[in-house]
Amino acid sequence: MSSEKMRDEMTNVEETAQEQDRLTAPEEEAQDNLANAQVPNGKALQDKDTEPASEEEMREELASELDGLIRRLRSLTPDYEPPRFTRQGFVSLVEESLKMCPKDLQLDVLERLRTAINEQWFDPDTWKGIWYMVNYTVKYNADLVQRRYTGDYDTDEWGVDWEFLDVVRPFFTFLYKVYWRVNATGIEQIPVQGRTLLVANHSGQLPWDGMMIATAVMNEHAAQRLVRTLYSDWVPRVPFFSAWLVRMGQTLATEDNGIRLLEQDELVAVFPEGNKGIGKVYRDRYRLARFDQGGFVQMALETQAPIVPVSVVGAEETYISVTKSATAARLTGLPYFPISPTFPWLGLLGLVPLPTRWHIDFGEPITLDGYGPDAAQNLVLVSQLSDQVRNTVQEMIHGRLAQRKSVFF
Repeated sequence: MSSEKMRDEMTNVEETAQEQDRLTAPEEEAQDNLANAQVPNGKALQDKDTEPASEEEMREELASELDGLIRRLRSLTPDYEPPRFTRQGFVSLVEESLKMCPKDLQLDVLERLRTAINEQWFDPDTWKGIWYMVNYTVKYNADLVQRRYTGDYDTDEWGVDWEFLDVVRPFFTFLYKVYWRVNATGIEQIPVQGRTLLVANHSGQLPWDGMMIATAVMNEHAAQRLVRTLYSDWVPRVPFFSAWLVRMGQTLATEDNGIRLLEQDELVAVFPEGNKGIGKVYRDRYRLARFDQGGFVQMALETQAPIVPVSVVGAEETYISVTKSATAARLTGLPYFPISPTFPWLGLLGLVPLPTRWHIDFGEPITLDGYGPDAAQNLVLVSQLSDQVRNTVQEMIHGRLAQRKSVFF
């Protein structure tokens, strides 16, 4: 089963459940009104939900919910038939499914299962339904692994792999909400649809800032748009890294790629400081390096895409880069090689970023639709617009630093 089909099926399940809730709501309201009308002195009966439910009622409610889920799943997959139900087969399937769990969790689940069977929580038909759901889940996961291994999965023309995105999204959400506790403002400045160019400051030695901007838009924007970040040409030299970025919707930073994405009405992010920005030492933090020669402005002018300035504060302190080693950079083929109190002395452990508090601010869009089709060739205009965007981002950074009370809180 493809990822798109699975997502469609889950959407249908949610819509079916919402429709059932909508249809049953008037009936429940009428019953509540009737109960209130029958109470003397206009006092309503105590809500049933506030009364502690008995163990038997909890079992009946759980069995009813399981039956409803089983019916919806059967309606979505009418051709699927699980193996014949047997008690031994059910136990073996549960054991197989629990192999990847910790031993204490395995023991707890098996003990609860044994209790449920001994106390006859469910009737035989419900147990067969559970058998159906567990088998279906195992089969889907096995199909997923097989498809991933053989390369049988869907991507768009840029290589975006939505199944891979679903896998890594919880990790980036954890970094966003828990580790760096990102505060995002002005995200409504990004249009719900249509071509838009995000222009941000670059910092932090490793490109976590691009990941957090994308996570902010995916988690907090009304349309949950996918940000297409243009990454530097040194990234493909790092094993696996560029392949992962491509599968998450990112692509190599070239003018042609940026124009094509914008012409497809995508949301594109660029970091005009380039390697000079991300490789800054600590003493130069939050001082913007020179922007590139206006390539991002030409992209926006040619496609008439609005520019949304973005400032990121907090990333500069994730790594305290004291200096850079030109010799190590030449040996590794990287544009810079930072030296910090932890890296390279602690090895890979030195790459763990500090849990600083981040602020990502999205500024007001700079519209370019008033310029003619040849404006991209006007180098004076391109330079002026580039300086305007740079000054705007720098002012946004200064404003946020003035409000910030602590690096970590």
